[in-house]
Amino acid sequence: MKIKSLMMTAGAAAIMATAAAADPITLRIQTHYATEHPTGKRLAQWVDDVQTMSGGDITIEMFYSSSVVATTETFDAAINGILDCDATGGAYQTGKNPAFQFVGDIMGGYDTPWQQYSWLYYGGGYDAAQALYNAQNMQLIGWSIYGQESLSSSKPLAGFEDLKGWKFRSPPGMETEIFQGLGASPIVMDFTEIFTALETGIIDGADASGLANNVGLGLYDIVKHATYPGFHSMPSDHLACNLDVWNGMTEQQRRIIDTAWQKVSFQIALYNEKANAEAADALTAAGVTLHAWSAEDRAAFRQAAQVAWEDWGTRSPEAAALLASHKTYLSQLGLLGD
Repeated sequence: MKIKSLMMTAGAAAIMATAAAADPITLRIQTHYATEHPTGKRLAQWVDDVQTMSGGDITIEMFYSSSVVATTETFDAAINGILDCDATGGAYQTGKNPAFQFVGDIMGGYDTPWQQYSWLYYGGGYDAAQALYNAQNMQLIGWSIYGQESLSSSKPLAGFEDLKGWKFRSPPGMETEIFQGLGASPIVMDFTEIFTALETGIIDGADASGLANNVGLGLYDIVKHATYPGFHSMPSDHLACNLDVWNGMTEQQRRIIDTAWQKVSFQIALYNEKANAEAADALTAAGVTLHAWSAEDRAAFRQAAQVAWEDWGTRSPEAAALLASHKTYLSQLGLLGD
């Protein structure tokens, strides 16, 4: 019995030694966030978590502020081996396949980050999205969702009717189509142009980011109205890695990266929920009016958004599959009407 026990112990030690002897890897990853941005700081913590949990088996070189290639080129850089992973977002890749809109920002769909995470992990979303990524030789590891964005405005945005004739900065893509259909006048412009455009009256408002981030941008030094809680846009950032690189990792390495990413993604949502609540209190005290849309107006916006969803769903088979998956889950949540 003693010999048998020693042999079992030796065998277990040999297995552990083999696992420990796996080749260390270095991952080159780019994000569009700056090191001082709240999300950038949390990504730095993710890097530390991965490196610590792996005992040095995984080293991550994180390139902040899109310092290697332009943000929109990060995905291709990972595909082509310039980088190993992309920590930007799927919405930048709609030119490759319109289906990326439905993993980047469905627009007007889910009310909270937790509902959207639930679709990804338990509503069939992960498998549907993975097929899209794998077709590009990429592996979707997970999302990070900071929460609903707020619209900032020089005019009241108390409800659906206030959108008519409202000129605002908009990102390109589905959003412009939705708001044009509602009578607004979206103007696509870069973040760097927003402040001057508001000061000079070229635009009445902006879709820029969440409430706390908009405070950081200085928007409420100029305009005194905002929607909060938001309802129209809740973008998903992603971590996606070159599929060959991902498959070349050990199961232990993949598990560490995935587990650590789930931690950071949930921390980002939790942090921003608190930051937005603090910003809302401070803005209200400073005389900024926050407009919480009624359930009826939110439902009306979601119904209008579905017109754009359906159009985008016709643009590729993958877009149709992802839209169908979202709609099934949104219906289960009671967020879609009959």
